[in-house]
Amino acid sequence: MSPGRAERHARVALGAFGVVTVVDLVCLVAGSGLGHALAKPLLMPLLAAHVGLRGGPRLLVVALLFGWGGDVLLLFDVDAAFLAGMGSFAAGHVCYLVLFEKHAFIGHDAENGAPRARAAWPTAGYGVALVTTMALLWPDLPPELRVPVAGYSVLLTAMAYRATRLGLTAGLGGALFLLSDTLIATGVAEWPQLPRPELWIMATYLAAQLLLVRGVMGVAQRTAPTALVTD
Repeated sequence: MSPGRAERHARVALGAFGVVTVVDLVCLVAGSGLGHALAKPLLMPLLAAHVGLRGGPRLLVVALLFGWGGDVLLLFDVDAAFLAGMGSFAAGHVCYLVLFEKHAFIGHDAENGAPRARAAWPTAGYGVALVTTMALLWPDLPPELRVPVAGYSVLLTAMAYRATRLGLTAGLGGALFLLSDTLIATGVAEWPQLPRPELWIMATYLAAQLLLVRGVMGVAQRTAPTALVTD
């Protein structure tokens, strides 16, 4: 496929992602479980198609497809599906961590104009957030989910922290991903929820994935502006 044609198809895929996002969120507002179940599985494949057509990093495509696996599995309201979905998202976070390690120095310098060492400021904040959240959630989580949720939370927090090394866009994406999954955890712990909790979970999650894509793609394409990025 020619670069121009691939770019047009990439824009179509991104536009379709935007349309399906709106449909999914409207279904959640309207309380249409069927509409949500039909729209949700389309979201990450469309975003992954956009990345692939733009010549984005293969690991970014894989991370999004692991997100798709988690999305589908979490549609089933059983513990086994929840654990499998959490595992799929965890695999996606590992992909993101590898990507961030590859591009962190370039991304931080290019977007923020500061030495990499100065990007360490979120460490304490994310560390405090992890310890505080797990300490509060632990007594209310089902016993069989406590250790898996704690392990997943460490990996998720590491991903969110490392995302800050790529700059503001990816950093915001990582923070929103952390917020989205924290909202899921409070539901599992049966804490009081906002009205339409699934709406806030999906809105923050979809914004997170899109911002992570933008952050990674922006940095990756600065390293290879005239060629497809296939690392």
